[in-house]
Amino acid sequence: MTTETAIFAGGCFWCMVKPFDSQPGITSVVSGFTGGHVENPTYEQVKAHTTGHTEAVKITFDPTKISYADLVEIYWHQTDPTDAMGQFQDRGDNYRPVIFVQNAQQRQIAEASKAKLQASALFDQPIVTKIEDVQPFYPATAEHQRFYKNNPVVFAAQEAGGRADFIENHWANTPKVD
Repeated sequence: MTTETAIFAGGCFWCMVKPFDSQPGITSVVSGFTGGHVENPTYEQVKAHTTGHTEAVKITFDPTKISYADLVEIYWHQTDPTDAMGQFQDRGDNYRPVIFVQNAQQRQIAEASKAKLQASALFDQPIVTKIEDVQPFYPATAEHQRFYKNNPVVFAAQEAGGRADFIENHWANTPKVD
């Protein structure tokens, strides 16, 4: 089986795992950090805004079962693409929304999808999610992996910070933009 990877940042990485974790064709979803200037940062360093990293998820997938375009679509439906400095209750540069692209094909797909989302007029404000070249990805420690399954009470509290309501209010009845 040939696999590819996709890296998305959309606020707290705990909340970005579950939407991808059960999709057919996805073989792994890893929480971690990317986009910064410190090698192997810790969770505490990233949270302290001292490394330049963003919390993100690295998705390994089988492109014959799920396309990169489908993953980008799932990503949009987990985020507020109009909020450049965080997502919901998670504020700061380490929570900024970014699609990290691996190659020209991923960039073209992500940029086209972003343009279609902007043109759809689903949001009154501009779509500010960045599309950036992939940078080294550092997996978080085991305690941060599959957090929604391993820590359901804390995860539920995190989701109650606005993400679940936003998704329900903005994305629940929205057809795909592609």
